Amino acid sequence: MFLFSTIALAVLAVSQLGSFLVNTNIPIGTTVEWTPLVHLTHIRNMGGVFGMFQGQGWVFGLFSIALVTGLIVYLLKSQQVRLYEYICFGFVAGGGASNILDRLVYGSVIDFINVQGIPYWHYIFNTADVMVHVGLWPMLYWSIFSPSQEH
Repeated sequence: MFLFSTIALAVLAVSQLGSFLVNTNIPIGTTVEWTPLVHLTHIRNMGGVFGMFQGQGWVFGLFSIALVTGLIVYLLKSQQVRLYEYICFGFVAGGGASNILDRLVYGSVIDFINVQGIPYWHYIFNTADVMVHVGLWPMLYWSIFSPSQEH
């Protein structure tokens, strides 16, 4: 649990720092070109994933709280947790907690990573979203392709 907690808290801190810096330095609706590939565009997401269901952010906040709580309970109760699960779930929980904290502190999730040059891609996301994917995709890969171990 120490590894999980360390990763989750580090992800939470980095993601919250990103939200804070964007909120204090880039006015809402403004774009700053960081690189030709990545622009920083400050928007507020009052909904859920990909900006769907605007105004219903509280539903996604409750879902996120339930998900993070479920991850922690699973890690505490299960006797067959593998090392990669602690690592991957740390990224997922830290990212989820950061989006929850954004909703509590700012009233919405602060999104700002705007990737340029991808056809049909018009989404702006944040560091917490990236961290959830950093944890989710390896977890999915390892759970499908790792040989199962008998306990």
